[in-house]
Formats: sequence, C-alpha cells, structure tokens
Amino acid sequence: MDKLYWLEKIKLQDRAEVGDKAFYLSKIMQRGYPVLSGFVIAASVLRKFLENLNSSEALVADLPHSSLHLDVNNWRQLRQVASGLRQEIINATVPPQLLNAILKAARQFETECLIFRPSLMLPNAKQSIGSISGLLESQVCFCEPEAIAIALKQTWSQLFRARSLLYWQQAGIDLQQINFAILAQPIQNAIASGLLVANSSGWEIQATWGLGMAITYGEVLPDSYYIHPETGAVLEQQLGNKMLAYRIENTNYRVDLQHVPSSVETVERSCLQTYLLEEIQQKQYALPEEYLQQLIKLAKQIAREFGKNFTLEWTIPEQEPSSTLYLTQVITPQLGISNFHFLKGLGTAAGRVTATAYVIANSQQKPAQIPKGVILVTPVITPDWLPILQQAGGIITEQGGLTSHAAILARELGIPAIVNLANATNLIQHGEQLLIDGDRGEVYRLGMSTAEDSANTQQENQTRKQLELISPRHLIHPINLDQPMTATQLLVNLSQPSLIEQVQSLPVDGVGLLRSELMSLNILDGQHPQTWLNQGHQAQLLERWCETIMQFARAFAPRPIFYRSLDWRSHELPSLGDNLQSSPASILGERGTFSYLANPALFEIELTALATVQKAGYTNIHLILPFVRTLEEFRFCRQKVEQANLTQVPQFQLWIMAEVPSVLFLLPEYIKAGVQGISIGTNDLTQLLLGVDREQGQLAKTFDERHPAVMGAIAQLIHMATEGGIPCSICGQAPALYPEILERLVEWGISSISVEPEAVSRTYQAIARAEKRLLLEAARRQMQ
Repeated sequence: MDKLYWLEKIKLQDRAEVGDKAFYLSKIMQRGYPVLSGFVIAASVLRKFLENLNSSEALVADLPHSSLHLDVNNWRQLRQVASGLRQEIINATVPPQLLNAILKAARQFETECLIFRPSLMLPNAKQSIGSISGLLESQVCFCEPEAIAIALKQTWSQLFRARSLLYWQQAGIDLQQINFAILAQPIQNAIASGLLVANSSGWEIQATWGLGMAITYGEVLPDSYYIHPETGAVLEQQLGNKMLAYRIENTNYRVDLQHVPSSVETVERSCLQTYLLEEIQQKQYALPEEYLQQLIKLAKQIAREFGKNFTLEWTIPEQEPSSTLYLTQVITPQLGISNFHFLKGLGTAAGRVTATAYVIANSQQKPAQIPKGVILVTPVITPDWLPILQQAGGIITEQGGLTSHAAILARELGIPAIVNLANATNLIQHGEQLLIDGDRGEVYRLGMSTAEDSANTQQENQTRKQLELISPRHLIHPINLDQPMTATQLLVNLSQPSLIEQVQSLPVDGVGLLRSELMSLNILDGQHPQTWLNQGHQAQLLERWCETIMQFARAFAPRPIFYRSLDWRSHELPSLGDNLQSSPASILGERGTFSYLANPALFEIELTALATVQKAGYTNIHLILPFVRTLEEFRFCRQKVEQANLTQVPQFQLWIMAEVPSVLFLLPEYIKAGVQGISIGTNDLTQLLLGVDREQGQLAKTFDERHPAVMGAIAQLIHMATEGGIPCSICGQAPALYPEILERLVEWGISSISVEPEAVSRTYQAIARAEKRLLLEAARRQMQ
C-alpha cells in the first residue's frame, strides 16, 4: 500500500496506477523537458484504503466491489450519500506506513510544503470527458505527518462530492473503474506562474506574480501575451490587473487533531499566504523576457511532438543563484475536452438560472438591448447598464467584487450574478448554454444551443434540475407574521419602481435607501441629467422625477422613504455623455455633496421634486445627503433644503451618509449643524478605511467589512449617534453579506438595518435572534 512512483521512472504499463496527469508529465520529463520532480501515490492505494475502512455503512464498506447503486435523480439521496462517503474518508486513519513512505520521499525535496494534484485515468465514457477542472482541486499542505494525512484525505474525498458523483453518472463512468492517483510535488515560492493555451486560433500566455493560485482562484486578471504559433513572435501583450499574489507561509505548522479542518480552503490557508503587491510591481509584467522566450521555445517543441492543441501550466521558483522555468502540468488532446465544463468566480447575487450566454467582449460598446432572459457576460458593468440588466436572467463579469455595481444591481433585480471570473468573455462562447450558481460562484457549461441539440432537451433539463437541487436556491421567503415584532427597524434598499409591488408586501418598516442615481436611469432616456438642463428640458425632467418618487411614497405610506440624493462619479456613466470634468481613473471623482457646490442646478431639481411630493400630501419622504466630506458642504445643502421649504413639514428629516471617515471625528459638529440622523454606508466606509477599491474583485479577501477597523468605526458611529440623540441606520451590503455581524449591531444599539429585498427574511430572523439573546442575558443578570 505504500508503493510510490517517481516521475522520472514511470513506464507505459504504470499509466493506470499513476493517472493521466502524472503519466504525461512524466513522459515529457523523460524527453528532457523541465519538469519539477515528484512522486505519485498510486490509485491502488486509494482502493486499499477504502477496503480497510471500518464503516457501519454497507455502501461504503463494500464500495470497491459494488456498482454504487445510487439514484442521482434523487438529489436528497445524492447529497446524503456524498456527505456520508466523504465523512467516512475524513474520519479514517491514514496507515502509518503510507505516511512514513510519503514523508521519506518528500524529505528528498528539502521543502516545507507539498502540493497534492489529483491524477486520474478514466474508463471509456459515453462522451468525451477529459477536462475535470472544478471537480477536483489540488491541496497544499506543510510537510508534516498530520498535515499530509489531512490533505491526502481531502484530495481523495473529492471523488465522492455530490457534483462529482453526478458527473460520473452523466458521463457514463463506472465509479469502480476510476483510477485515482495523487501526484505529490514540492511547492516553493515563485517569481511568476501561469498558463500557455495553444489551439488552432493561436497561443495565449497568461502570467502573474508568485504562485499560480491567484489565477486558479480568479483573484487577478493576469498579463496576457498573444503568440504566433509558427514564428513564436509576440503579436500583442496586455498588462493585467495584479494586486495580490500567493506565497508559502513561513511559519511553523501546528494542528489540533480535535479540530481538523473540514474544507479545502482551511487546509490551504495553513500553508499559503496572500500579500499585496507594491504599486510599482503591479505596473510591471510578471514574466521576464528571457523566460517568455524560453516558454515559447518549449511550446514549439511540444507542438511538434504532441500536436497544435495543448495547455501548459508553468512556474518559475525562487532559486539562487538562478531560477528555472518548470512545467507543472501538460494537457494534451489525448485527454479529450469536456462539454460539461466548470468555471469558478465570485458569487455575489444568490440564485440559479440556466440560459444562453450573451457575450459582450467590449464593455464600452453597450448594446441598446439584449434578448430577454439571457446570461450577460461582459468585462465590467457600470450603473448605466441598468435598463439592459432588467432583461437579463443572470450576470457574469470579469471584474468586480461583492459590493461592485454588478453585484448590487443584480441583488436588487433578484437575478444571479458571478463577478471576478477572469477571462470570462474568452472562455465562454456567445450562444453557449450555461447554468450559473450565484451562491457558489460556479458556472456550468452545458454546450452550444443548436438545432441538433433539440433531441437532447429532456436530458439537458434533467441535468439542470439535478445541478440546481444539489445546492438549493436561496429564495425570498415571506416572514412568519405570527413571530414577535422586533425593536430594531428592518428597512429595504430599493431603486426600481418595477419592484414596488413585490417589495411593498414584505413586512418592512420602510425604504431605508432609495438610490436616486439608479432610480433616475429609468427616466433619463439614455441622457445625462445635465444634458436635459442644458437643452432647456428642466420642466420635463422635474415632472418625471416627481412622478417616480411619488410611486414610492404612495406605495409605502405611511412608512418612511429615505431618498438619497444623486451620488454619481463621471466614469460610472460612460454611455450617458457625461460632461462633468473628473478623472476616469478616480474611485472618488467629484461625487456627493461636493458636486452640488460646483453645480447646484441638478440638486435643486431633486429638492423641488421632493417638495412637490410633500405638497401632494405625502409626509413620509426624507432626504439623505451622500458622501459628505465637510461641515461647509452640509451647511450649503441644508440652506438649499430650507429654501425648497422641505423643512416646513414637521415630519421631514435631513440625514447624511456616514461613509467618509471624517464623520468619525465631526459627527457632534454635524448634529449641532442640523443633521437629524445618519445612515452608515459600509461599502464606501470600508474602501476608504482600508484603502481598497470595492470594484476590484482581485482584492475580495482584503475588502472585508468585518475588518476590526471597520467594525470599530461602526461601533463608534452608533455610540456617537446615541449620545447625540439621533437615529443611526446602516444601509451598506455588510448586514446582508455577513449576517453574523447583525448581533453586534443590535447589541451596539443600531436603530435600523436596511438590506436588499432578497435578504429581508434572513435579516429579520437574525435580528429576532439577537434581540432574544440580549433579553435573556439581561434577565439572567437581574436574577443574579
């Protein structure tokens, strides 16, 4: 059971034992190509391991000799069986002789960490199935017995994931006949890593700083080089967006056997570390010229020996005195290509949908409209895309994070969205059938939609249903009205009149954030509002603005509507002919109340519209000023509000957004100047406190509203508002994205929480639990 195969010595007859990945890597290694040394834990080792499991489940105990009689159409059974199988493996003990053999072999590398790469040889299937990207992932671990045992079992257990079992069944693969080996290699810090993809249309090289996980996880937009296959000439190169990189964690490994990690990510984080690249390094190409030429030379050799279609993974380890470019994986046509392919991005809006991909490779060329129900695939989305998104069934973007415009718009519209899926517009074909999972950030490619596929419609629908049921969708569930009322108000973020009917029946206390900039996109006819004023159409613009606000006021009366005045940055509206002077590269721009000082005409239109709604008898409308930087800005706006006679209505309240860090120091002064309430915008507050652009999905791990600095600021704002006698709300994405912080908000005394419609139910439950816990604790203290 402890037999290992070294890459340098693998023979043709060993292929079934070592799997295709290791076999082909060994093949090119033995032909003189630069390949990192490694050894293979044979497929027979897993079979023997499964035979020796002391399982109470007959299915698992007899697995090697059974056909795994499993009805994958029964999703409950599928999930239950998959979970049971994986847990059996995780709880089992790796034989000491196997661990000793792996340790003895690994010590020859003189490395602190190992990477375990799944290497399969699959039997003949009903369809071509070679690529299993997304089904089985590599594991990284420290070169210590406990860590190796955990990583080994995590790697094996992936064979029995629910989606893996479904995949094998759909491909007609007998589970018993899968030869599952593991290629173990040393992993060291790297100068750069990446891919070379060769096909009939040409070669593309992708490169990033550090280890290749940054590309695998979709956390960077890599540098790209387009190469002429015949001459090796660089036809074009594009600098990517590389803000972070991966390296090996240089700390001693410790593991608590009572708390063994149960996820791949936990194991990886014990060995891998992300770090931010210096700005000067971000602006440099990661692949040095000498290694670029070396990689092109290797690719030309492989093309002559293996054909024109292949993919290479490469890395340049940090070695002194000189480094060598190594190949870590070779995928050739012999392995086939899967139509049931899987891509991974960042899930930002919940739900699942199957539809046709509508690919727009250049986001600057926004179409006038798209077919209804398609999945829109594009590099980036700005607010002016809203009219188009109302026709989409789902969204995939190459850029963006959890609080990017694509994410926010999708959540409000109630459609699934995946962002930060690197190179999506090239990987996904226009017209291709996709199933996207906005909860998991996963894209399943189901093949092209053609006439000849019509006979397979029933089969495809069954596959879609199975995939959807494996991970049930988070639906907008109504709240049980029999449950006790909460003291903390629950509000909703909104901007689209088309959603009023759906949302007004939800048991919310009002609209905590009416986003004027998104609301107005429906009434501007594709023109910037300043253009309306310049052309003398002020009266028509005012009429439309009044009518739209009136719809919200009427629908929710007497519940309050907190209208946030316009907060646009010029580069967010490329298609509206914006004539405001602001740097397109700026994440701030002349936004918020600062822009009102420079050009008050549009702000005055808004105030007049609000006053008109008041005069119509709706006293539930209030105003929030966005992105207030200084007391002078607030005083200017308050004067305009008074001139519009809004303050003549006693119920009217003038609030500010608490999103610029200066509010932390000036809030008492703002209250003295007339601020009647604050709404914490966690999106902008986080990016300004941490110095991270929230539109950059590459920094998704760094942009975290749960960061101690952000949570400390929120706690301080709530305390200061309480001390000043004004209400404090929170309307950013943090409460919806991270329900675990709701308890702390309630404990600190937040007045209200405003979330997207899809998050209303779970937010209500979280508030109720938090209030109940606080009441119980108070009662217990009184009894002591």
